[in-house]
Amino acid sequence: MAKEIKKENTEAVADAVSKTELFFTENMKLLLTVLAVILVAGAGFFCWHKFINQPKIEEAQGQMALAEANFRNAADSTGYALALYGDGNVLGFEQIIDEYGSKAGKSVYFYAGICEYNLKNYESAIRHFKAYKGKDEILAARAIACIGDCQADLGDLQGAISSYEKAAAKADNAFAADYLLKAGIAAEAAGDKAKALAFYKKIKDSYPMAELPSAREIDKYISRIEAE
Repeated sequence: MAKEIKKENTEAVADAVSKTELFFTENMKLLLTVLAVILVAGAGFFCWHKFINQPKIEEAQGQMALAEANFRNAADSTGYALALYGDGNVLGFEQIIDEYGSKAGKSVYFYAGICEYNLKNYESAIRHFKAYKGKDEILAARAIACIGDCQADLGDLQGAISSYEKAAAKADNAFAADYLLKAGIAAEAAGDKAKALAFYKKIKDSYPMAELPSAREIDKYISRIEAE
């Protein structure tokens, strides 16, 4: 019995090998074509990355460093305009985005948004902040809060409140207290004192140790509303 089973297994293996050989024989031309396509595609990608994409990234980062230097030195609208638009020799963030996109780093959108905000171009600032897709959670939360700042300056208080809430939820750290304070102030400006009070109390309850004015002085905001 055991010999019969062994014989059947041997025949099954031989049959499988035979079918495999037959498949390769009949499809050799197709398989070689597919392999050649894969090799050519791989070589093409390598050449594109090494000789086109990587140099472009390095070029973009070099331009970004110069624009960042202008940004750090900006003290007024003239400085922010220089960082955003460049001066003909050094590119600004706007030009870097147009020419390189995110090759210069995702933070280029955040910088551009800050410049636009300081130039009071709030709609453009919102567009740049929304385009920021960096993985840094603190900076991502800050971008959302900056959208709230733009909305507040545009008179969209409800939009600002929503953005500040989202920023606080995303930050989930000491900075969240600052965003909740902004939400409270916007709610007060919108005439919703109950909602403002809820934001202020959340700061007091959830961030008592935060080393920010919004947390250290929150009692005065709470007392002002409760006294009314």
